[in-house]
Amino acid sequence: MSEPAFDLVELRRLRIHEEVLDQDVAKLVQELERSEEIVEPIWVDRATWVILNGHHRFAALRALGAERIPAWLLDYQDPRIRLARWGEGPPLSKAEVLRRAAEGRPFPPKTSRHLLDFELPSRRTPLSALRATPGRAPTRSAST
Repeated sequence: MSEPAFDLVELRRLRIHEEVLDQDVAKLVQELERSEEIVEPIWVDRATWVILNGHHRFAALRALGAERIPAWLLDYQDPRIRLARWGEGPPLSKAEVLRRAAEGRPFPPKTSRHLLDFELPSRRTPLSALRATPGRAPTRSAST
């Protein structure tokens, strides 16, 4: 199992496994515009580029025209990464999360809850570091 690694990942590479709540994304966009930084990197499976935690941050940064997002790249098969549900329902499996992402059939918002048996530090990243490279137009998308 490889250790977590921090990186600024291109948004276009990432795949979702869960939908977002539009009102939560809108609120997060306002918070990010006000603070001009993102504090918590998202969690991404380094083998598949599936977002494990941070779908709302991903959608908010896309809405802001960012091209990159701060992310912890994780080995999803690491047994220290556990999967639960936020609410009632049958157990979920890591294979099901990856399959839903690959098939483009995301779960409803706040279905999966990933838990780590280790700590990841906060990493403040200014929004300016995530925007388009000078001379290139930003990639914008209103939905995610």
